[in-house]
Amino acid sequence: MCVTVEPDEQVDAVADAVLAASRLLVAVSARSIAAVDESISLAQFRLLVVLSNGHQKVTALAEALDVNPSSATRAVDRLVESGLVDRQQNPRSRRETQVSLTSAGRRLVSDVTRRRRAEIAEIVARMPAGHQRGLVRALRAFSEAGGEVSQDGPV
Repeated sequence: MCVTVEPDEQVDAVADAVLAASRLLVAVSARSIAAVDESISLAQFRLLVVLSNGHQKVTALAEALDVNPSSATRAVDRLVESGLVDRQQNPRSRRETQVSLTSAGRRLVSDVTRRRRAEIAEIVARMPAGHQRGLVRALRAFSEAGGEVSQDGPV
């Protein structure tokens, strides 16, 4: 007997599955961050990841993180104090400040990303091979539908 699923029910089932996977991925990220530096929050790590693509103005950082510029400024202040981020005056425009990762910040992003990837690989390795292939296709389609550009760096 073939059971038909209404399109809305299918979308709901997929949304529920993605939410469950999202909770797992957030937990993996939180564990990876805590293993490297317990003082860094998930939100601060997100800021560090954005900066791993190159220096930014605080306003551009705030936009990329979808937060208020004052929130981004406070986060940058804390990360400067911890030695993970550096703030420099833009040589071309003295009114602008550029924020970039320090070598310690780059190392932290690399270490956390390596731990995340290793734990995710362990989880994926426990899946049947056919499901692994299906997951790759599904996640690529999901990311594309959400406007996420594929990149080799940390996400």
